[in-house]
Amino acid sequence: MTISFDTHPSRYKHWKLSFDGEIATLAMQVDPNGGLKEGYELKLNSYDLGVDIELADAIQRVRFEHPEVKCVVVTSGTDRVFCSGANIYMLGSSTHAWKVNFCKFTNETRLYLEDASKHSGIKFLCAVNGACAGGGYELALACDEILLVDDGSSAVSLPEVPLLAVLPGTGGLTRVVDKRKVRRDLADVFCTTSEGVRGKRAVEWGLVDAIAPRSRFADAVKERAASLAKKAGDARKGAGIELDALAPEIDGGTYRYRFVTLAIDATTRVATLTMKAPTGSTPEGGDAIQAAGASQWSLRAFRELDDALLRLRIDHLDVGMLVLRTEGDAAKVVATDRALHAAKDHWLANEILRLQARVLRRLDLTSRSIFALIEKSSAFGGSLLELALASDRIYMLADDDEEVAIAVSPANAGALPMSHGLSRLEARFQREPERVQKVLATEGAITTEDANALGLVTVAPDEIDWDDDVRIAIEERASLSPDALTGMEASLRFAGPETMETKIFARLSAWQNWIFQRPNAVGPQGALTKYGQPDRAVFAWTRC
Repeated sequence: MTISFDTHPSRYKHWKLSFDGEIATLAMQVDPNGGLKEGYELKLNSYDLGVDIELADAIQRVRFEHPEVKCVVVTSGTDRVFCSGANIYMLGSSTHAWKVNFCKFTNETRLYLEDASKHSGIKFLCAVNGACAGGGYELALACDEILLVDDGSSAVSLPEVPLLAVLPGTGGLTRVVDKRKVRRDLADVFCTTSEGVRGKRAVEWGLVDAIAPRSRFADAVKERAASLAKKAGDARKGAGIELDALAPEIDGGTYRYRFVTLAIDATTRVATLTMKAPTGSTPEGGDAIQAAGASQWSLRAFRELDDALLRLRIDHLDVGMLVLRTEGDAAKVVATDRALHAAKDHWLANEILRLQARVLRRLDLTSRSIFALIEKSSAFGGSLLELALASDRIYMLADDDEEVAIAVSPANAGALPMSHGLSRLEARFQREPERVQKVLATEGAITTEDANALGLVTVAPDEIDWDDDVRIAIEERASLSPDALTGMEASLRFAGPETMETKIFARLSAWQNWIFQRPNAVGPQGALTKYGQPDRAVFAWTRC
């Protein structure tokens, strides 16, 4: 089954996106029969990957198409049920790889929501108008404020541990104690109480911000949304731009977009992703960037990269290697980056920069070995140089004519940070931080010899050895255990400090991935397997 991440509000099955001036409402009303796969119903506003693809699309469209919006109300269109979380039968019937990729995407979506609050000034109010469990509460936790209906029955809960023997999969544990700063003993009680916490206790413990009786819930939502919109300020002004469909041409294992080509070689289990540099004139200034709309390279190319990475993750699980190439004029990339950064105070330029940063973080978190190949036709400058810096190894051709070169731009100076807040140069030069400024101070083209001296290259074969050295390196890498490589690469890529985001992807994901393979959760007598059946789970009691 091929999954598409390209959708539009006119085709949403599960969400209704509406606008009233500076307030938008995103109402979850899941079609029980609208699941991506057969074998489960999405009852009680539970969700699968298809529901979350629409949510991610909605957040992106609010950012680019509706700059007038200052507050988004996330609520439910289903009576007395906000959301019961990820669909348990979907999880129980899915492969391990599907569960892991599902959790990764949903985590990224909730982080995108927080990114919109932090960097675009769009505040999110979660209007919990009914029962709110598991992933439903995790969605609420990603919002700026949570308003819970006080009707004597509606509660917030994280019942995964007591009911399913797994963890909340989208950052719930981390956000409860790190973001909402709930006391750890109270969080312990909350996360092992399947019925959840309601009313005044939920406010006292810090699990929600406020409650309102059902009779005045609608008015309370309006009041708090207006208050949040007032806090948002006036950073986003001007007309929005429409995000057109990416619509890649798909020919067997090759996906061709306007600026990106992803070619899958199933035999060698290697994918080659090639990004083209911009051509033609560069939009200079906010008005020109606005006029260029969704077709400008900085936006279109990175949207295409995002879509290609998602298709690789979901549709090509056996592909373990991602080889990154670029084509074109690196100077054009640098010029485009400079124009974008010079206009960064314009709302659209800011949104494009934020999107580039999010897509590059998705690349960082993609569990594939990544090698960058820098050759004569390459365009690894500025924002495309970030692709190489995100790679596990960089191979750069040493040529006597010095035709092979890279270049830096403002994009490499921290504008496109990794999940832990460092630039890729800062993460690369942990031992020698002075090298960061030395690299950034380099003007124009950086040849292979200079790039090697600066520490930007892993291996620099000459033209005689290039083909064999690269081929052998890829073949050797593809022969190693994918499980060991996933763990190794995740450990090596994020040198430096830790943030809530890295905690979610490191601690939570690692533990959840382990638990997802343990018999207590997914064995024949495991809690996830037995969910909905009359007999109870049987646990192995060893702790390790």
